[in-house]
Amino acid sequence: MIYSTATVPVNPHGETPLTRRQVWKGLEAKARDARLFLPAGLCTRCDLTEESATHFVREATIAGQDLREIITLEPWTKVTFFQATGPREGAIINELFENEAGELQLRFYCYLGLRGKQPGGREEKVEQAQFDSDNGYRAALLSTLKRTRELLADGAL
Repeated sequence: MIYSTATVPVNPHGETPLTRRQVWKGLEAKARDARLFLPAGLCTRCDLTEESATHFVREATIAGQDLREIITLEPWTKVTFFQATGPREGAIINELFENEAGELQLRFYCYLGLRGKQPGGREEKVEQAQFDSDNGYRAALLSTLKRTRELLADGAL
């Protein structure tokens, strides 16, 4: 199994401050349409196919792989992406919280397996290393906050 986690401050020194509401709107927009937040061409399709009071279903093609995710929103706090189909199974979570000093933080964590691959095998180890690398989910959190600031500046959120 793959477990990875990363946490970044929402408002590091020198950045335009974001409120919890603004970050939440960015997370919600990212959940509804990954194309707004991923590098150009990485996500070529992102469609909501079902929506209810408790969740929505997103079908997407990311990095050439088709997937279906069941996404739950815990307003102002957490977005959970359950991997229903695709190369991974498990959950990916983005969570907003305040640390002990009262500073807003954005945390990513996941618990995943690779469908059809040996648990703890070479493929999972490679994926684990990617998630934990400098280009992994910590970078994705920073990119999400950067894109949220851009969308706010453009009046798109």
